[in-house]
Amino acid sequence: MNLTESIAPRSDQLNADDLMSGPVLVTITEVKQGTPDQPVNVVTAEFGPGRPYKPSKSMRRVMVMAWGAESKEYVGRQLTLFRNPSIRFGKDEVGGIQIASMSGLEAPLTVALTVTRGKRAPFTVQPFADAPKPKDESGRDWLKELSLTDSNMDLISALGAAARTAHANDQVIAVIRSEYQRVKAESIQIEGA
Repeated sequence: MNLTESIAPRSDQLNADDLMSGPVLVTITEVKQGTPDQPVNVVTAEFGPGRPYKPSKSMRRVMVMAWGAESKEYVGRQLTLFRNPSIRFGKDEVGGIQIASMSGLEAPLTVALTVTRGKRAPFTVQPFADAPKPKDESGRDWLKELSLTDSNMDLISALGAAARTAHANDQVIAVIRSEYQRVKAESIQIEGA
């Protein structure tokens, strides 16, 4: 029995907790105006209009850099969303949703985003796997290797350590960390059953 649906938060939007079981590929069906606090609602085929993805300002900047400012051009495009547990709200790490890859990119896209007030850091989004992508300096495809770990915590941990040592980009490391935390949470639930 898959417990993913039983741990989904009840909400009017896609939350980082929805991605605890791993990254999710979504297809955009509509982009609507939201509230002043969350001005963009990205409706997806996978979550429907009742649970839109409401991207942060940083992720909206990435989308504009990749696809332009006209939201009507986003319909039919795809995103791989993942839970980054190190996203902060104030001083607390609460986790948040970030974009790992996007359709329509021919090469990785790096954007300088605000991390904290007055501090910026590069954020890189990958093209989809079918698009040509350069290897990092190690020559390894970290996400492909992650997909071959069969949810083995020891293999995921070793892969994460190797990725950090090889200076893989922050998004790759965050996806590996998120997968490790998901598998760990599942093993704790199974042990507690």
